[in-house]
Amino acid sequence: MSKAFLASVIQDSTSCTGVAANVAAGALIEAIVKELKKEGGFTLPSFGTFSVKKTKARKAMNPRTGEPVKVKAGKTVRFKASPNLKKAV
Repeated sequence: MSKAFLASVIQDSTSCTGVAANVAAGALIEAIVKELKKEGGFTLPSFGTFSVKKTKARKAMNPRTGEPVKVKAGKTVRFKASPNLKKAV
């Protein structure tokens, strides 16, 4: 799914211009990112839940050279599909 796909769905369902649909799609994505940063999670009913998880620092291996590499701690976004989405797919 891309921003262009979201914009086309918004445009088709609301009969607005392509520019307005693109702005709406951008605002939607921006709102989701803002909520993930602020609350650490975001739920779309009947679709699923996005959550921010912390990752620990660890050692990994460079596949080309085989030499160990240190990976810093960070954050990643996880998604868990709702039962309704699982049934639909």
